[in-house]
Amino acid sequence: MTYIVKPKFHHPALPKNALGYTHRDYEGSISTLCAGCGHDSISGAIIEACFDLDIEPHRVAKLSGIGCSSKTPTYFLGNSHGFNSVHGRMPSVLTGANLANRDLIYLGVSGDGDSASIGLGQFAHALRRGVNMTYIVENNGVYGLTKGQFSATADRGSKSKRGLANPDNAIDLAAMALQLGATFVARSFSGDKEQLVPLIKAAIEHQGAAFIDVISPCVAFNNHAGSTKSFDYVREHNEAVNRLDFITGRAPIKVAYEAGSVEVVEQHDGSRLALKKIAADYDAHDRLGAMSFMQQHAAKGQIVTGLLYVDKEPEDLHQSFNTVDAPLNSLGEKDLCPGSAVLEKINASLR
Repeated sequence: MTYIVKPKFHHPALPKNALGYTHRDYEGSISTLCAGCGHDSISGAIIEACFDLDIEPHRVAKLSGIGCSSKTPTYFLGNSHGFNSVHGRMPSVLTGANLANRDLIYLGVSGDGDSASIGLGQFAHALRRGVNMTYIVENNGVYGLTKGQFSATADRGSKSKRGLANPDNAIDLAAMALQLGATFVARSFSGDKEQLVPLIKAAIEHQGAAFIDVISPCVAFNNHAGSTKSFDYVREHNEAVNRLDFITGRAPIKVAYEAGSVEVVEQHDGSRLALKKIAADYDAHDRLGAMSFMQQHAAKGQIVTGLLYVDKEPEDLHQSFNTVDAPLNSLGEKDLCPGSAVLEKINASLR
């Protein structure tokens, strides 16, 4: 139960990161989700990513909306800042917090119902504005809290647990993120920790709007024959475009792949993504090519996973607004109210 705090004691021999923290220091309360839920695997991947990156938990602000997925921030980073907003409004709250304090690491966690239905407009504007964040959608194709109705990401023709076929076309959030201008777009599977953890690490280090769509089967309502979001279906129809290693700016580059099959992508902070190309003709820097590739494979019933797109020169909302380097919540009265002469100058520039 979430009100039960996990014991603080742990074995003294547990591995520690550079800060002296163990994995336990990045955990939260006990999960109340169904046993085997893919969302818990995503929480575990976030914990491992933050541990590996040596992130101080208090530097993270985790925000969510409503739904099974939006409950999960309770289960990781118990010592970080957290805000559980109303249904679909997480991106707006995150945008405001980010503008007020740019020094925190922003992690937005949402679901397919939260982001693809009531929050679709919020999702779109946060990405097109380039808010510096890691936006993770835990996508299971159903409304789990209200007993398994199809969500907007459920594929046309997929069957519910009761055997009903979905008559509506699906919203592809990763494809939308590409079209809206997100500078880091990826898709993964909650059951593929080897792929998911490096993607989360790279997204956290990315300076800009980073979006990860994670297929996360609902074991209670959407893990049956006929579902295109079940464990079996995703494993059988997973078309990975690359395998990833993530190297921080402090770590030496060690790549064990064959010569000529690896692309090393350097990010703004010196961290690097080593991509082993499985699809030899796939270019992770080609936004239009990524959209076309995804549509071609979707027509075959295949789910494209991996790093879909990354911008070599990303910009975030603060660069667009030309904000000051200091967090806005640290500015004093003289900074915020510089006088009538400055106001007149601003007004004159707008005439």
